[in-house]
Amino acid sequence: MTESLFPELAKLIKRWGRELGFQQIGITDCQLEKDGERLRAWIDAGYHGDMAWMGAHGEKRWRPELLETGTIRVICARLDYLPPDTRPIEVLKDSSKAYVSRYANGRDYHKLIRKRLATLARKVDTFCAEQGIESRGRAFTDSAPVLERALARKAGLGWVGKNCLVINAKAGSFFFLGEIYTNLPLPVDTSEEADQCGECVACLKVCPTDAFIGPRTLDARRCISYLTIENGGPIPETLREPMGNRVFGCDDCQTICPWNKFAKPTAERDFHPRHGLDNGELLKLFAWTEAEFLRKTEGSPIRRIGYERWQRNLAVALGNGEASAAVLDTLEMARKTATPLVLEHIDWALMRLRSGRKRRRKIKRIP
Repeated sequence: MTESLFPELAKLIKRWGRELGFQQIGITDCQLEKDGERLRAWIDAGYHGDMAWMGAHGEKRWRPELLETGTIRVICARLDYLPPDTRPIEVLKDSSKAYVSRYANGRDYHKLIRKRLATLARKVDTFCAEQGIESRGRAFTDSAPVLERALARKAGLGWVGKNCLVINAKAGSFFFLGEIYTNLPLPVDTSEEADQCGECVACLKVCPTDAFIGPRTLDARRCISYLTIENGGPIPETLREPMGNRVFGCDDCQTICPWNKFAKPTAERDFHPRHGLDNGELLKLFAWTEAEFLRKTEGSPIRRIGYERWQRNLAVALGNGEASAAVLDTLEMARKTATPLVLEHIDWALMRLRSGRKRRRKIKRIP
């Protein structure tokens, strides 16, 4: 009798998920051995760079029951984040502007998604308690050793595209993922979405820093998202010019993806741009004091890189722009108080601007 309740509960979970604002909910098992093998091979090749945490938890990444005892199912959620009308191409083509990855234009997604997943987990617990069923669930969103993309793929939320992102045929790829690990034997979704990338390689070709080794294989050490966010040291000189005006992350491999014509602007106000970060002026952002940076990035994903990396990234972007008197004067003044890390990038920018060199690859085949 008890087991007959689980199909009903699975339907309720999907309904509750929609009511909480998620665009899609899927349920999958925990069989991730092949995905774990691919992850190990990727790490062994050194493509993870300085992200030691990628391999720090061993098999917990692909064996959910080791992370949360008793886990036999994973409830996967998808939440769209694309802000409305942020004109990404226009910003990329304007060297006086700062390009911030669209997911970071608004508030940090971690708390918002985790709170909603926790609410969903409580609804499940309440239902189960009323039926005399023991329920244990734990919510995650990019916050623990979880193979999110593999689980999302298995749960029917999309396929993993050649750009290594989960792509949904009806919604593109501008969405966040979250999970609930549970001990409940819920029926799994078996309608795994077929790979629909076909012969298209637009995402591989458009990458400004040529970070893709091949389809679905990214060398993070060359990826602008890694360079501007995860990387705590100097940005390799050979990769500074291709970065253009991208100061926090990069969306090129998403922006060019044909499937993102189906991406819908989010209604979530928290994901809408704050402090003009969707098209901010490089000089104005570079002029922020550390106090201003902390105030204006409160609750933002940008806060995690800290003021020093923010200044480092902006210095590179300024060096890839126009050699106006204002830019040269600002950089020269900043030299007086810059940390050694920031100073290295300021000096590179000044040398580049004073030499009259022009960026060769401001935009790489994005229409």
